[in-house]
Amino acid sequence: MKKLILALTAVAVGLLLTSQAFAWGPGFGKGRGYGSCRDAGLERLNLTDEQKVKIEALQDANFKATKTTREKIFDKSVELRRLWLQANPDKNKISDAQKELRTLRDEMEDKTTALQLEVRKVLTPEQNEKLANSRWGRGPGFGPRGGMRGPGEFGPGPGPGSGPGLGMGVCQ
Repeated sequence: MKKLILALTAVAVGLLLTSQAFAWGPGFGKGRGYGSCRDAGLERLNLTDEQKVKIEALQDANFKATKTTREKIFDKSVELRRLWLQANPDKNKISDAQKELRTLRDEMEDKTTALQLEVRKVLTPEQNEKLANSRWGRGPGFGPRGGMRGPGEFGPGPGPGSGPGLGMGVCQ
């Protein structure tokens, strides 16, 4: 009887522990979750092997070229968070950190745009047309500016988060 109770207890504890592990969802690898989503939208274009190699080389080069900027963004974000957590936050320091962070993010945006334009050069006109008609680079985000906000005659209208944004797109 003791062995049965011990075995059932072990199974129950095991189930409780594994349920917590599965609650986190997919990890940081490729696929759904927090992966890089580098090829989102491109897999539907029937790329040739040569195109895949060229695009991967462009992406790898961009990833290496933006490493320092990504690290600076992370560091500046941590610094900004710490500034906000102080008992008496310094307005000027917070403002300066935000400006630096915006500059770094603009730099990343410029490099991302350059990468997307380079990727388009690798594609055929038909693939570019298909890509233009897809949702590549567009995902949930903020709706149209000045959109209806708050409940109206027929309930809440579109506001932030309801329109096509410039988020991760099909990568979600």
